[in-house]
Amino acid sequence: MRTKFLVITGLLAFITLASCDTLNQTVQAAVPSAQTIPTNLEIGNGLKQALEIATGKSSDQLSAVNGFFGNAAVKILFPPEAQKAEKTLRSLGMGKLCDNVILSLNRAAEDAAKQAKPIFVDAIKHMTLQDVTNILMGNQDAATQYFERATTPQLTAKFKPVIQTSLNKANATKYYTDVAKAYNKVPFVKKLNPDISDYATQKAISGLFVEIAKEELNIRSNLGARTTPLLQKVFSFADKNKK
Repeated sequence: MRTKFLVITGLLAFITLASCDTLNQTVQAAVPSAQTIPTNLEIGNGLKQALEIATGKSSDQLSAVNGFFGNAAVKILFPPEAQKAEKTLRSLGMGKLCDNVILSLNRAAEDAAKQAKPIFVDAIKHMTLQDVTNILMGNQDAATQYFERATTPQLTAKFKPVIQTSLNKANATKYYTDVAKAYNKVPFVKKLNPDISDYATQKAISGLFVEIAKEELNIRSNLGARTTPLLQKVFSFADKNKK
């Protein structure tokens, strides 16, 4: 009888311990570990790290040879108001001159893109906690929109003289002036403005934002692009809280 009692007591103790262990596992699964919830400092540092990677990569890619010219998404073509002139000149056997304009415009933009990185780094340094939160929990292009608002005036001021120098160095100024002069000799056409630096500056900057948006989307949607533990922690937290 005593043996039977001991067996029953042992079984009850085992069941109780097993139940407690199961309950403990359930509670741990239901309550997120403090280690998986980033602090405000980690969120700020993680997002800034992501943005430095995205803007740095975009600047490096576009400043390489054929960064603009070999990229269909950002390649600079004739201005809309000059495309009729391009078509006319190509029909008159001046295709090589038109090709030289396009190549030199893109070479100028590639040259200017080298100036972008420090401007973006400065914008990242001046982000507030509210900026960080809005970007992390915002749309898939929230960071790109922030940079457009925060850096376009500085980029324009920085790019314009570089673009002008690069246009001259790449002979774009000469080629486009030649195009404008040749086209302006055609009877009854609307005359072209030979100054192309404003257009080239605007297209170089917009191309930069196209690439940044692509990199931003990659980090937000591709787990493999989160290359550091901090990026993984911060963006995993954002993924869970945006669902």
